[in-house]
Amino acid sequence: MTASVVITGLGVAAPTGLGVEDYWAATLGGKNAIGRITRFDPSGYPARLAGEVPGFREEEYLPSRLLPQTDRVTRLALVATDWALADAGVTPGELSEFDMGVITASAAGGFEFGQGELQSLWSRGSQYVSAYQSFAWFYAVNSGQISIRNGMKGPAGVVVSEGAGGLDAVAHARRQIRKGTSLVVTGAVDASICPWGWVAQLSTGRMSTSDEPARAYLPFDRDASGYVPGEGGAILIAEDADAARARGARIYGEIAGYGSTMDPKPGSGREPGLRKAIRIALADAGAEPGDVDVVFADGAGERAADRAEAEAISAVFGDRAVPVTVPKTMTGRLYSGGAPLDLAAALLAIRDGVIPPTTSVEPCPDYPLDLVVGRPRETPVRTALVVARGAGGFNSAMVVRAAR
Repeated sequence: MTASVVITGLGVAAPTGLGVEDYWAATLGGKNAIGRITRFDPSGYPARLAGEVPGFREEEYLPSRLLPQTDRVTRLALVATDWALADAGVTPGELSEFDMGVITASAAGGFEFGQGELQSLWSRGSQYVSAYQSFAWFYAVNSGQISIRNGMKGPAGVVVSEGAGGLDAVAHARRQIRKGTSLVVTGAVDASICPWGWVAQLSTGRMSTSDEPARAYLPFDRDASGYVPGEGGAILIAEDADAARARGARIYGEIAGYGSTMDPKPGSGREPGLRKAIRIALADAGAEPGDVDVVFADGAGERAADRAEAEAISAVFGDRAVPVTVPKTMTGRLYSGGAPLDLAAALLAIRDGVIPPTTSVEPCPDYPLDLVVGRPRETPVRTALVVARGAGGFNSAMVVRAAR
């Protein structure tokens, strides 16, 4: 029998809150954390809004020796990991170091650190470039630093599939646990709100240039005109279900099913792969469409992409047959960190029997979706589907459900 894999700990660093309960309260309250960038002067750029993580003082959480060698993204990931482990009731030093793994996702790496070192190189010379530049910018740095900090020597890796990466990382963690690893730190955090990172994001041509925080990122809205980036994400503790129960762990839910596909080459005439990814995830979970109580949609915020997602959801579940929500309207799109944050929200929805709202959006009637807008919807939630897409054609879907 295939081993069941469950989530026992959550660590959240999001624009809407630091820590699970602050994030969840803000999400249910419909707090919009999108605003004008404060981390640098954005006045010379066509896009000036982002979802920034507020009030994060890394010196309060991390030893001073780590600060010169890490980017903001890694500091956020390390602290979120500490919170997730504490939430799971896990003390790494008490477990076998080879029985704990780390598998995260990344879309950018340490852009802000890299920018600073390149500025030193150009303005002062190579002797002023930090030796830590050799790894602090790297997309695998979060997995490495989490492993080192917590003495975890089991399976380690990083998945790079843009916005779909967070689900892919959790799926790979489930795979490793089924092979015998007892515990894996997984999920993702991204942060590249700095001039260098901003230019890279602008190059996609898909970002919103609106200066109105409440109307800039509008998935499934007739006025959708692009997305707003954000920083942050969620780290999750995945464990073998039997081992978790044996130690008396509190279980948020089970990673029940997963599916991933790639879109066909543009112009091929073949349909996008999202519908198939959803069907694969449902089949993997042994679930029927009618078993799903809520869909956490990807919500690209572009009309063509939104239409494609709405059609995929409708094709699987039927028109307006399942509640759909996009809580990332409050945070912006967090790249690889967005889907793990949606997973955390889905697990909290299961815990509390409530679907968080999609904010600021006026649903376009052309999309056959039952979009949860305005306020939370109180309803029993046992099974949730989380959908994520990444630039380049990545599609991923994951089913989570209440622990048996």
